[in-house]
Amino acid sequence: MSEPRSVFFPSQRLRLHYWDWGNAAAPPLVLLHGGEDHARSLDALALGLRDAFHVVAPDLRGHGDSDWTNDGVYAAPCFVLDLANLLGAIGARAAVLVGHSLGGAIALRFAGIFPERARLVAAIEGVGHTPPKLRAKLDRPPELLWAEWVGEQQALADKTPRRYASLAEATERVMAVNRHLTPALAAHLTAHGVRWHADGGFTWKFDPAIRSFLPVDITDAERRALWGRIACPVLLAHGGKSWASDPADDGNQGCFADARVVHFPDAGHWLHHDEPEAFLAALRGFLLKEPVA
Repeated sequence: MSEPRSVFFPSQRLRLHYWDWGNAAAPPLVLLHGGEDHARSLDALALGLRDAFHVVAPDLRGHGDSDWTNDGVYAAPCFVLDLANLLGAIGARAAVLVGHSLGGAIALRFAGIFPERARLVAAIEGVGHTPPKLRAKLDRPPELLWAEWVGEQQALADKTPRRYASLAEATERVMAVNRHLTPALAAHLTAHGVRWHADGGFTWKFDPAIRSFLPVDITDAERRALWGRIACPVLLAHGGKSWASDPADDGNQGCFADARVVHFPDAGHWLHHDEPEAFLAALRGFLLKEPVA
């Protein structure tokens, strides 16, 4: 099986999508991509793990080939719900969870809420402190935060997604965001990340509304308490050139019962793209040395 199988499943009133990489008799492993991304961003990990696991990679709601929400609201509990529904769709009570950024945060929350349903968890840049610009917003009084969110939602409802005249132009944008990418990987990410329009041009598949963060969420203390409920071993991967803080230094590692940190000094936020061979080796070492049955 050189290419994964495309599958759709329902999650409440949305039609969501995932890629199935085969090997259904093996332990299930779910790959969760980050925000403004898509499941095929994790192909290298899927290819490197499908010999030992039944790998499935969903497009999160509002991303890839999954539905956008009608109201443009994307709340953390909904992503957790979608993951629970995905496991039901593949007939798995529990699974190994590997997630990048937003996907890592979803995996960790799911594992804290349902400790018995997570066999192992690997969070790629999914634990570090909130980005400085967002933290500055969240620390303001609620009347300012909520008013700004209302304005953002109203503006996004009328916004026309940017169009790119060609795949090459869209690929240039991808490479500008992450200058560690090789041209081949950038082209792959772009090809699976855009939607072609019959009247000309390409737009990104993700819903622009994903960029507007809800003004309410659990507190940092509550989030850390959830991490403390995780019963399985956890791998925390950190890129030395990322904006995210190092979980070994910021106190986050200590919130887990069993967590280890692996560092990639020359990688940024997308460390699985920046140092793919080294990261896959570290991930396989973690996953295959721990019991998953």
